[in-house]
Amino acid sequence: MKTSKATTQDTLEMEGYEGHFSDLGGYTVGYETYRADADLAELFKGLPDDHCQCPHWGIVLKGKLTYRYADGTEETITEGEAYYARPGHLPFLYAGTEVVEFSPTDELKETVDVINKNMESAG
Repeated sequence: MKTSKATTQDTLEMEGYEGHFSDLGGYTVGYETYRADADLAELFKGLPDDHCQCPHWGIVLKGKLTYRYADGTEETITEGEAYYARPGHLPFLYAGTEVVEFSPTDELKETVDVINKNMESAG
């Protein structure tokens, strides 16, 4: 089983963001590009502690991103670094960043359902 950005099953585009996703046997790989700085905390309202509970593993290909955790810690990952974002985080995205990220598909779906509901509510 394999995939690439060009052969992914799903695409999501919105202002400042582009993502291409495929399921690889219970894990979703996401090729993500951030075109604008974004604090996404509001999109996670309604999840436990209003934070993402889905773990993510990835690598920053270009730029940087920051994960802020419910316990008050913060971690910034920069170009060339691999990372693990444990449950209980909020992402801050920086313009010009590209990542490849792996997430458990079922947990990611639960999170995305809440994000979509919050985006619809915001208009």
